[in-house]
Amino acid sequence: MTATTLPSQDYAARFVIDTLPVHGRLVRLDETLNRILDAHDYPEPVATLLGEACVLAVLVGSALKFDGRLIMQAQGRPDEGGGPVRYVVADYDTRGTLRGFCRYDEGELTALQAANAGSFQSLGAMQLLGKGTFIMTLEPDAASGLGDRYQGVTPIEGDSLSLCAEYYFAQSEQVPTQIKLAVSHVDGQWRAGGAMIQATAGDDSRGDTKEAFEHIRALFATLGEDELTDFDIDAERLLYRLFHEDGVRLSPPKPIAQQCRCSQERVEDLVKSFPAADQEDMVEADGQVHITCEYCSKTYYVAP
Repeated sequence: MTATTLPSQDYAARFVIDTLPVHGRLVRLDETLNRILDAHDYPEPVATLLGEACVLAVLVGSALKFDGRLIMQAQGRPDEGGGPVRYVVADYDTRGTLRGFCRYDEGELTALQAANAGSFQSLGAMQLLGKGTFIMTLEPDAASGLGDRYQGVTPIEGDSLSLCAEYYFAQSEQVPTQIKLAVSHVDGQWRAGGAMIQATAGDDSRGDTKEAFEHIRALFATLGEDELTDFDIDAERLLYRLFHEDGVRLSPPKPIAQQCRCSQERVEDLVKSFPAADQEDMVEADGQVHITCEYCSKTYYVAP
């Protein structure tokens, strides 16, 4: 396996299996995830869910073949058996930037945590979100010439976001896909990792690729969550452990960084888009409109 220099502990990298029609991606988030979560004061189950969503957005978004954004969103339906998390959103830009946030009901979460206190399992996506929808939105840049955004929607299926995504790919893309996500919180520091494998479509030369994918999927199943968040195990070593018998090549990794797209100008334009009467209702005691970005928690002040 050819050695590849990693730019940081925050990256996405594509890999291919040399002898089989299977490819995949590996993502790790360190400082990027800490910056996203430090902007909020989420309880650990909510922060973990957002960490998984961020990894998943990068896994899928870094594979896009155009400039633009991938927005991964899972939202519960509180009137139909939804959980305490109303929605979780992770927004990845193909330039390598990432942001995300959650919205949840504190009282409902406290009650769920109390009910789960005797369990050995942590709260997962199904318990936190309940019944709802899993949404992938692709938004090409205007300069790409690809037209409007595309949105795929499937029900929340399975206990984890990884299972939701696998179901999405099976229903919307008909692509055999396997995904693993992991988030850890040790000594006040967050780390997250994820890996995804997908089958290459069969054709006249390849024939049916199902058997090859099943072989790689069996090896992929041995990948532990602790390995994904143990950054002392670098990408080359991790992939070599899994796929050395079939040969694996890692492409140059792409660095990932936290970055929000909010700005004073955008907030001012937003406020001006409201009717004058609504702007007056938004004014605070200091005579200005206060707008706080849900992604990065930065507050902007606008004179109406």
